[in-house]
Amino acid sequence: MQLNHAGGHPHDPAALPRLLLTILALLLLWPGLTLTEFTPANLFDPRNLDVFTRFLAGFWPPDLSQAFLAMLLKATLETLAMATAGLALAWLLAVPLSLLSSRALSVSALLNGTPNLSGSLLRYPARLLMILLRSIPEIVWALLFVRAVGLGPTAGVLAIAITYSGMLGKVYAEIYESVDQRPARALMQAGSSPVAAFCYGILPAAIQELTSYTLYRWECAIRASVIMGFVGAGGLGQMIDLSIRMFAGGEVVTILLTFLLLVLAADQLSNLLRRRLA
Repeated sequence: MQLNHAGGHPHDPAALPRLLLTILALLLLWPGLTLTEFTPANLFDPRNLDVFTRFLAGFWPPDLSQAFLAMLLKATLETLAMATAGLALAWLLAVPLSLLSSRALSVSALLNGTPNLSGSLLRYPARLLMILLRSIPEIVWALLFVRAVGLGPTAGVLAIAITYSGMLGKVYAEIYESVDQRPARALMQAGSSPVAAFCYGILPAAIQELTSYTLYRWECAIRASVIMGFVGAGGLGQMIDLSIRMFAGGEVVTILLTFLLLVLAADQLSNLLRRRLA
């Protein structure tokens, strides 16, 4: 920071570039808002407020009937099973893809700092495959699998497995490469195999971050499972869709409260596991 000789006030040399970048961002944002017809004033229109108020009034009281709660419990277990099974399948595919696409197992990269051509020929196809897997949203995969295997959680499990395998594999590979490579390099120079160098030189330093990201993705999978229920993949999402179509506001609010408790429980479990691994 410099002093302005005329007034003696501090002057930030980066202030002008920041101001120009802010103006540029606003100029780029404005066409996007115009394209999406974003008009916040519509939220405060008296007619819209009246419709929205009557809509919310139908959400009370929550439906706590025994028959509905039994169906809700079954849907909640379906959602949890869908997220967990989908993530488990994604993990099985992501681990080998991450090992193939990461330079952490490259002998030439560990010893010389530069990967050779033969290693690159394996890494780039693996990276392209992960890009393909994660580029298509899970709800699109769910739509395709609903047509292939029918309605139910199976479509959601397969959709999560495909999309999340690309996400997990990419981040896993980046985590391998972000940790200190010197222990693995020392093991390689001592004659260890690449797999042993990875297991004893890289994995111990990366395991906490790998676990943390995997648990975060499990929470995301629970939320994704609910969204995919709207296309027929079962679980809480399908129940919400049916209740909204029948204008059963009491059922909708009960499902939403259940989903909130489910996400809070998943978050607490993730925090507990992270603390145990710390």
